[in-house]
Amino acid sequence: QEQLVESGGGLVQAGGSLRLSCAASGTIFNINAMGWFRQAPGKQRELVAGITRDGNTNYADAVKGRFTISRDNTKNTVYLQMNSLKPEDTAVYYCAADKYGLGYRSWGQGTQVTVSS
Repeated sequence: QEQLVESGGGLVQAGGSLRLSCAASGTIFNINAMGWFRQAPGKQRELVAGITRDGNTNYADAVKGRFTISRDNTKNTVYLQMNSLKPEDTAVYYCAADKYGLGYRSWGQGTQVTVSS
């Protein structure tokens, strides 16, 4: 069983930056891709960014040009650099893993990101 632990959330003003980290442990040999999701109150969980072991990335339209996902395979860690933050980015951010290429099914506990005006 794999385990994902997020860190780096917090409270920032609009226009500020945060860097989220997700450390994976356990049975991680079969992880094909890692991703970041977020969920705001009253909204469904949505994919923010994803990255494969080969380094291919994809982003939600709402964060393109502002967020950057990266992965350090030697450290089994994925990062999300968030710049030019907006109040609309306020949400709980979750790290997720795609095992065997079957989709994102493993989840971290989440870390709160709050952006004030």
